[in-house]
Amino acid sequence: MRLNFGDLGSYSPEPLAEDSPLPPEDRVVLGSLATLEGLYHEKGPKLRRFFGRRVDRQDTNDLVQESFARMASAIRRSSAIIDDPEAYLQQIATNILRDRANSALQRSLSLHVPIDETEVAAPDPIAALEARDTLNRLQSALLRLKPKTREVFLAHRVDGQSYRDIADRQGLSMKGVEWHMRKAIGHLDRVLRSR
Repeated sequence: MRLNFGDLGSYSPEPLAEDSPLPPEDRVVLGSLATLEGLYHEKGPKLRRFFGRRVDRQDTNDLVQESFARMASAIRRSSAIIDDPEAYLQQIATNILRDRANSALQRSLSLHVPIDETEVAAPDPIAALEARDTLNRLQSALLRLKPKTREVFLAHRVDGQSYRDIADRQGLSMKGVEWHMRKAIGHLDRVLRSR
């Protein structure tokens, strides 16, 4: 069966020839699709589901409208006879999705910068030397601390122990732990400032 959307008027099926392979009652008569509006009401929900599975829900209605607008435009441009309007509409919908994908790809490629055109920041050798020097000075300063003060400081700062745990393990009071921590921090601070 062929639909002529050239005039978008009412639809009347072509008469069947006597030698037609299917009797008239076996043919699908799309009487409700006689106009573009009828096609919209009949196939619009299916097209919404098609787009809904492939794009954000908020875009589905716009894409359905665009599909029918493209179909109407194609019909207006030429008085073509569309054999299968549903398949034609499906192809339009597929083309719209392909156009959107190509557009997204072009936007992505426009943001791409080749690696040869970018400056890659290499490690700063001066900063690395300064960091290594600072670490060496801190290690030397820690070794100059009294053993008990060094143990208290490392237990808190490196091992993450609380003052209470350190006091219990070292046999010190909380005030004693605080005193050793002040002593170690003051010494390390003086070493770092004397640079």
